[in-house]
Amino acid sequence: MKAAHPDKVIAAARSWLGTPYHDQASLKGVGCDCLGLARGVWREVVGPEPFPIPPYSRDWGETSPREVLIEGARRMMPEIAPSAAGPGALVLFRMTPRAIAKHVGILTGPDSFLHAYERLGVIEEPLIPSWRRRIAFAFLFPQR
Repeated sequence: MKAAHPDKVIAAARSWLGTPYHDQASLKGVGCDCLGLARGVWREVVGPEPFPIPPYSRDWGETSPREVLIEGARRMMPEIAPSAAGPGALVLFRMTPRAIAKHVGILTGPDSFLHAYERLGVIEEPLIPSWRRRIAFAFLFPQR
């Protein structure tokens, strides 16, 4: 599976900047959460979503034997080592130790990423050490 060009992914992601935060939504300019942002970028870069996303919990401290978000990403995207993730990669964050990965962002540069964050909406910010160390998984958007 060939990866989409990083510039295309980043341009699509940046087109969502300023979209308000709204849990479980995915409408550019209207509202989205972090997964909704990734879904919207998927639609712009890859095409229609391959399956409906079931409802999910907002609890970043959720623990479970199953990494549902990771399983879904693995079905649709090539996985890469987090250390190999560069601009255009989708990264999944484990927000607390031992919790399942529940936050999603898109790298926009070697030290920056874009994500939807509660109360702030879609923002681009520095990938400071406290964010970088939470990256648990990384994936590439496939080419259309």
